[in-house]
Amino acid sequence: MRQKQLRAIDLNLLPVLDALLRLHNATRAGAEVGLSQPVMSRALARLRALLDDPLLVRGPGGTVLSPRAEALREPLAVLLEQLRVLLVPPAFDPCGERRVLRLAMTDAHAELLFAPLVRRVADEAPGVVLEWVPVSPGLPDRMRAGELDLAFALDTTPLPRGAASEPLLQDRLAVVTRRAHPCGGRWTMLDYTRYPSVVVSLLGDQASEIDAELAAAGVTRSIAAIVPTFRAAAEIVARTDSVTTISRAFAERLAETLDLALLEPPLRQSRLGVVVVWAEHRTHDPVLVWLRRILRQATG
Repeated sequence: MRQKQLRAIDLNLLPVLDALLRLHNATRAGAEVGLSQPVMSRALARLRALLDDPLLVRGPGGTVLSPRAEALREPLAVLLEQLRVLLVPPAFDPCGERRVLRLAMTDAHAELLFAPLVRRVADEAPGVVLEWVPVSPGLPDRMRAGELDLAFALDTTPLPRGAASEPLLQDRLAVVTRRAHPCGGRWTMLDYTRYPSVVVSLLGDQASEIDAELAAAGVTRSIAAIVPTFRAAAEIVARTDSVTTISRAFAERLAETLDLALLEPPLRQSRLGVVVVWAEHRTHDPVLVWLRRILRQATG
């Protein structure tokens, strides 16, 4: 048989050949694969030319397979099954998953989301382990490389190249003080100059949208401390006259324990929209589709 290039082979002929080898009849094989008799006849002629073999020959009891065709039956069936597995993804079963999923988030997001998410994942996928990864430089590259599965961010944060996102929850800013703070339970723009702030810096940056709005109003806040977590900021303001302007939902979780007061910030933009972010090339990854659904349920 002459040498053939794979790219010159019409793979549409493989299901036709499979039907022929199973049914030993061109007419019935054509009906099974949805080909009219003339089209099936042309397909059979092409297969015979491709394989340099008649495939179907007359025998004592009717049409039978040639020796070459008989030898092709089993390997062709195996090949078609392998193609089906390759081209049609298996049904996703959370119960059967055994893996670690890594989620990058701040301690504030972890306080709000991680426990309910772990509980729901344990119910559906007991073999899945969730790992909380702190927010740090290089997150977009680590996500593209598959080292991180999801991350949480504010919807005002520009998405890096190759990332996708969807809304997760709505929150608001709150000015957080100790309950007996001398501001008297009301906060103004000028109070930012009277009482120092504790700033949370996740990636080494200190400026924020809050500072931009204060600067536009001619106000510069003084800084008492720069910390890497929101919990640390809350602990400091609980023991000093400093304040911090952070997530209201997070601060509410700590208010009773730390004896905190939550005040309305004098800012035009105090809304906090939280989004979940992932590598765009994994948008249809069954595991992430499932995990994002669990997240929506946990925050709904």
